[in-house]
Amino acid sequence: MPDASSTVLVIDDDAELRSSVGRLLRSVGVTVQLFGSIADFLRSDPPDGPTCLVLDVRLPGQSGLDLQRELAEANRELPIIFITGHGDIPMSVQAMKRGAIEFLTKPFRDQDLLEAIQLGLFRDRERRENEKDLVDLRERFGSLSPREREIMIQVARGRLSKQIAHDIGIAEATVKVHRSRAMQKMKAGSLPELGRMVDKLKLVPDKPQRS
Repeated sequence: MPDASSTVLVIDDDAELRSSVGRLLRSVGVTVQLFGSIADFLRSDPPDGPTCLVLDVRLPGQSGLDLQRELAEANRELPIIFITGHGDIPMSVQAMKRGAIEFLTKPFRDQDLLEAIQLGLFRDRERRENEKDLVDLRERFGSLSPREREIMIQVARGRLSKQIAHDIGIAEATVKVHRSRAMQKMKAGSLPELGRMVDKLKLVPDKPQRS
């Protein structure tokens, strides 16, 4: 199961089931936070590490599907595993279309829940790592001079050094110097890698689709 920094959040108004899931997760070394309502969950501070949410569909007041929609609207990416005693196919389809990891009907097998949680935590860890990499990439791009940035983008567009030199009115050798410095600062080992960095930073707009 996941590392010690991972946390599973459980929202279910059934105290017995809530406690049972809590015991199961702790028995395999998972940190768990238990909530009897969505209101209690919303008042809590989000964990710092990889997280996933085990969420009952039917809750007093606001439903689990409502919370899923609200989290998406708030751009709070949180892998969700739905559990329910009254699930139906349209409900499960709706949940999965919105990105739920799994939709389990009570009573569910412990192993099914553990496997879904493992997948949810893996995805959240991957998302966090990608976000961290993007922050690092933006910092590196921010260290470039305006000319280095301009040339980096032109290179990513497939322009040759002599073409870039002609476009901006400088010597081809100067373009190569700026390109080399940009690659060093960006820690790019090759021009294709530099191009992938430009794509991740969304520095070159997508080509418009022909009608």
